[in-house]
Amino acid sequence: MTSELLQQVRILDPLTGTDTTGDVLIVDHIIKDIAPQISNPPPNTQHHNCDGLILGPGLTDLYSLGGEPGYEDRETLDSFWKSASAGGFTRVAMLPATHPPIDNPGALSLLQTRAKMLQPASNLYFWGALTIAIAGQQMTEFAELASAGIVGFADGVPVQNLALLRRILEYLKPLNIPIALWPCDRKLEGSGVMREGPDSIRLGLPGNPAISETTALAALLEVVATTGTPTHIMRVSTARSVQLIQQAKNQGIPITASTTWLHLTLDTKAIECYNPNLRIDPPLPTPQDRYALIQAIKEGIIDAIAVDHSPYSYEEKTVAFGEAPAGAIGLELALPLLWQNLVDAGLLTPLELWRSLSIGAAACLNLKLPGVTTGKAAELTLFNPKQTWKVEEKTLQSLSSNTFWLGQQIAGRVIKVWS
Repeated sequence: MTSELLQQVRILDPLTGTDTTGDVLIVDHIIKDIAPQISNPPPNTQHHNCDGLILGPGLTDLYSLGGEPGYEDRETLDSFWKSASAGGFTRVAMLPATHPPIDNPGALSLLQTRAKMLQPASNLYFWGALTIAIAGQQMTEFAELASAGIVGFADGVPVQNLALLRRILEYLKPLNIPIALWPCDRKLEGSGVMREGPDSIRLGLPGNPAISETTALAALLEVVATTGTPTHIMRVSTARSVQLIQQAKNQGIPITASTTWLHLTLDTKAIECYNPNLRIDPPLPTPQDRYALIQAIKEGIIDAIAVDHSPYSYEEKTVAFGEAPAGAIGLELALPLLWQNLVDAGLLTPLELWRSLSIGAAACLNLKLPGVTTGKAAELTLFNPKQTWKVEEKTLQSLSSNTFWLGQQIAGRVIKVWS
């Protein structure tokens, strides 16, 4: 029997909406007791002084890119899961953009077999591709992939053909499985590498207009309203998109939505340094858009925060800003930097942030977390918001280090996860 007593830990439970301090007893991976003070734990219990630490449900990441198979120099399945665990995530859903992509049961089976070999045991889920080769031309065999055990369907890139998109949603409706779509009009996006506006003009970088997202979103919402198929909207990055999502929800259109941690943490002002690790897609928001996204999280208009971890090698990212591939790592950085930039700044409460990273994200995947509840399995994250550490290759579990914060000292570190 293994027994641990977490003493005087701050307990965040978004399921019950409570933020309290007390003792938590975990025996054989089950939460046996939660009380203001536990004085008689079982013999040989490990005692942990948790003053100043945060305990909450394990975090769930809606979508991120791995590397294996095909891009093992960026990330292996092992490093991907270790990076997630180090960041406090107990459930992660990986996008299908591997090589070969997850567009058939055989490719899925390979990854499922590998995932079972990971230590510690993983709750690693896989999105199945909507279209063959993620090319946006021909539907995959939905029923076969669904029965093989995918968590849902997502290409992770925009589906530009609206007629195809309508057929996809019609075919998928009876399966009752999550569908995630990214609204983006590539023609309107053009050669833009940052959000269009005064900052893009000042910095001399091609601008990507907000309407590349909002026109695609408006069309997507019309298709969802017509088919009635529940759909998740990925990578929301503009204030106008927030308005469209709120209107759609008010009209009863069956959608959920997410933004990414970087879109809540930084805005176009940060690009002044031309750091290629700030080249992401969709691009960093304007300050006004960032504020609207934060408010949308607070009000529940946006349901979840995703990491969208996108590893790239040093050689791939060490180029001019406009030539860099879009993406940055984040599994180990999201919780500390969101806490620092949103909670410590008074923009979100601890419960609002934790909800969006845990039960809110899980609900978008049709998953349920056990919460911090007596008698339930211990799927938990223990976090020290004050512990400082330096972001370096040797301190990261990810094989890649394409992050703006490389070489910087940051506050906040996950102490332990129970998964």
